[in-house]
Formats: sequence, C-alpha cells, structure tokens
Amino acid sequence: MQPSARCLSKPQSGALQCDADDKLAIVAIGRNEGARLVAALQSALASSSRVFYVDSGSTDGSVEACRKAGGIPIELDMSRAFTAARARNTGWRQVLAKHPGTHYVQFIDGDCALDPDWLATAVAYLESHNDVAVVFGRRKERFADATIYNKLCDMSWASPPGEVKYFGGDALVRVEALRRVEGYRDDLIAGEEPELAVRLRGAGWKIVCLDAPMTLHDADMHRFGQWWRRTVRTGYAYAQGAWIHGQGPSRHWVRETLRALLWGAALPMLMMLLTLLFGPIGLAPGLIYAMQGVRIWMHERKRLSSAGLYAVFTVLGKVPEAIGVLSFALDTVTSNKRALIEYK
Repeated sequence: MQPSARCLSKPQSGALQCDADDKLAIVAIGRNEGARLVAALQSALASSSRVFYVDSGSTDGSVEACRKAGGIPIELDMSRAFTAARARNTGWRQVLAKHPGTHYVQFIDGDCALDPDWLATAVAYLESHNDVAVVFGRRKERFADATIYNKLCDMSWASPPGEVKYFGGDALVRVEALRRVEGYRDDLIAGEEPELAVRLRGAGWKIVCLDAPMTLHDADMHRFGQWWRRTVRTGYAYAQGAWIHGQGPSRHWVRETLRALLWGAALPMLMMLLTLLFGPIGLAPGLIYAMQGVRIWMHERKRLSSAGLYAVFTVLGKVPEAIGVLSFALDTVTSNKRALIEYK
C-alpha cells in the first residue's frame, strides 16, 4: 500500500515520517523498561515528531531517558493505582490538550519498537476507510528463539489479516472513535484493549488487522514463573471482561472464561476426587488433556511451525487461567482492588 500524501520519506534514514503534525501523535507507555524503552522512543521519533511517553512510577531513569531522546514525558499520578489503561488515557488526552487537531494516535508499549514504514501504511488505510476505528499490523518477538516463552508470545501475536474483533497494546486508533466511547476503562488491570474493542464495535466501528510489519516486541521471558503469571493475568482479564460485557450481544470472553474453569479447575478437581475414591484409575480422565493437545496440534500445524509447543502450553495454560478467573471472582466478592499482575 502506498503512503498517503501526508507521509514523506526521510532522506537520512529512509523511514517514513508523517508531515502533518496536526494529524498524528504517538503515545508510548511503560514502567522500568530500560533499554527497551530507549529503542521504543527512538523508533517512534523516527516516524513522528510528536512522541509522548507516559511513565508509571519507573525507578530506572525512564523519564530522563525520554527527555534525552527527544520525547515528551508524562509522569502518571501514582497516588492512584496505576494501570496500562489509565496510562493510555492520560497519554491521548494530553496529546489533545496540546494538539487538539490530532486525528490519529499510535499506541505502543515501552518494550516495543515501531517499524519505520508502519505509520505510512496505517494512516493511509484509515484515511481511505472512514468506518474503521483501529488498525494494527504484525507484532513480532525480537528474540523469539531465545526461550520457549518468547516463542509462545511470538505465536500468540499471529493474527490473520482482515476485520477482527480485538486488538492489542500496539495499534493506530482514530481519535474520533476514542472520544465517542470515552477511551479505555481506567480500572481494568488487564484486557483493556479487547474491552475497548467491544465498545467500539458496539458503536458501529470496525477493527482491521493489516498484513504489514508494525512492531518488534521484547517479552524478555526466561522463567516458567513469568509465563505462569502472565497466563494468570490472561484468565483474570477473561473473567473481568465477561463480568462487564458477558450479558451483552458480544458475549465477550464468556466462552474463554468457562473453558478455563472447565479445563483448569473442574476437571482437575474431578480427577482428584476420583483418585481419592478409586485410586490411580481415577486419573484416567486425564487422557482427555492428551486428546485436546492432539486436537489443537492438528488444527494449528499448518499455521504455526511450533504447533506442538503451542498445543502443550495451551492445554497447560488452562490451570493458571482458571486461577486468574477464580482470583477475579474472589476479588469481586471481597471488593478487593488488585494491583497489576506483572511478569517482568
């Protein structure tokens, strides 16, 4: 796809820069991302002169690093519990306070680097598709082969191009659409982008995945415990999303929540009960997990080069997902305000 007339090639680097500063801004968010943040800001500044960085209480000099790089730092008010959703809202609203004519905001996480050609492609698409609120492209792991956990992340980013239901942390969003639905929900500790997507689609907007490179992500996961906590967070997001929108027409994440409870809680508890009653033969229902793994492998083997690994961790992941679901239920009953579930 050719860039719009407002996007020009930078002669020094070859990167594409959007010339109309009243049209575009970039909002990065992060907390203690270190060198990853520097790479994120450098990649963003290569594509736009308006780069805002919202910091959530970093102690590694991230704010000063942003100033040195040439970005505009915003320090989140830490007297309130911080969330990625609140950071993103603070960022895009600050953009509009300084540049009210902004049409598009590119969100990126502080552990991602923006592809130099992405904004030209994405802006051109939004300018020719007025019914689309969000576009995103391919997010790839920078070090996908470093660990199996990075590899799992890389596979999870594989979204087929076309109109989709949800988007993630990196995306180009139309400001008009953000305003209409009043942005992200500040109180969500995870799953804020899919929740916003539900409201955008409910308001008549479309979300599109483009077959174009967008960002390089650095999951930096080296331990099983990191993967486990990240998957617990996924289960928590499923339950919270289903709690908010499960009764609506989208049935948002109801199926995912029920699957987590079935495979990650109900079946293990049944096996434990049967084992207590009948001895080792009570473990026989565990064969269902093996059958499920084979089914997932057969379904994904043409799409993913490591479909076996994906299948094993998809089945195993139902246990931490169930823990996340049950944690949300407990928090709801006890009115507990949980802090972020961080894995780095």
